[in-house]
Amino acid sequence: MRKRAMQRSKFALPSSITLISILCGFSSVVMSINAAGDNPERYFLWAAILLVAAGVFDGLDGRVARATGTSTEFGVQLDSLADMVSFGMAPAILAYRYAFFTLGIGDFQLRAVGWAACFFFVACGALRLARFNVQVSSVDSRFFVGMPIPAGAACVASGVRCWPGQPVLARHAYFFALELFLVGLLMVSTLRFPSFKKKSQSPRAAMGLKVAFVGILCLMIIFRQYFFIGFFIVYILMGLLLNLAWRLGWRGVAPPHAPDETNPGLEA
Repeated sequence: MRKRAMQRSKFALPSSITLISILCGFSSVVMSINAAGDNPERYFLWAAILLVAAGVFDGLDGRVARATGTSTEFGVQLDSLADMVSFGMAPAILAYRYAFFTLGIGDFQLRAVGWAACFFFVACGALRLARFNVQVSSVDSRFFVGMPIPAGAACVASGVRCWPGQPVLARHAYFFALELFLVGLLMVSTLRFPSFKKKSQSPRAAMGLKVAFVGILCLMIIFRQYFFIGFFIVYILMGLLLNLAWRLGWRGVAPPHAPDETNPGLEA
């Protein structure tokens, strides 16, 4: 009886971590709404931090499931729904409340542009997740097809983390809208971005990843609130340059293999 209970609790662990990710995403939305009161910078900052926390738990649940051998179809579907809440809706609400709501009170055009940009981000995130779900068994696991939605949400959160004070000029808000459109396009693109999920079989490469991880922690301590925006700018540029290098014939990193022929049309 006790063994059966322990087995059930082991299967519940990854889903529990996923629910914590949803809690972080929901709490981020609450913080964005609370920013309507006094000291909005504090609430925007917490909303951004909670999105980062949601990303940490999102990465943890899959690793725990694989480590304990408890990966299930239920967990996959729950994770996808969690991503839509925490990395689709939550950052879009944060972006609208942060950049467009206050300035948009006296500028209807800006409010409309902000509404469109935030919806575009949500729609692209949903399309990105749907495509991932149908492609997961047919594409090279070393790479994501399009920028992953947690990275898209982190791009929004990192900007707010650096400058928690709301934009005071309309041009700053329009620039933020442009960021949302560009991030949305990257998510639904067919560009390949490194996933870092698959463990390297090479001891040298594994050691290199460990050293890089330590280096990233040091940079995080040094640059603090500016670290995340720099990290994701580098990640995006790395993905763009890698795809360009493949097109020019470079093969220092093996390009992704062709999609599984038993799943036609998935790359469309």
